Amino acid sequence: MRPKQQRIVLAFSSTAAALEFESKAETAGFTGRLFPVPSSITAGCGLAWQESTEHSDALRLFLQEHDFGEVKWVEMLV
Repeated sequence: MRPKQQRIVLAFSSTAAALEFESKAETAGFTGRLFPVPSSITAGCGLAWQESTEHSDALRLFLQEHDFGEVKWVEMLV
């Protein structure tokens, strides 16, 4: 089992938004991935994106530049 790390977790209001985010984020060079929403977070769909906290500023800018609907931002051990 890999050790848990502090990560940014983005929870989406819909599966379509999560899949659109994944496509655009990979094109933009983000290295995170989609995974099932942790039980400690409530979201409209069952998918969330996890990304390294070192990409925090770039990720905030990316979210401002694109409309993915309501996105919940949480920093947690994953």
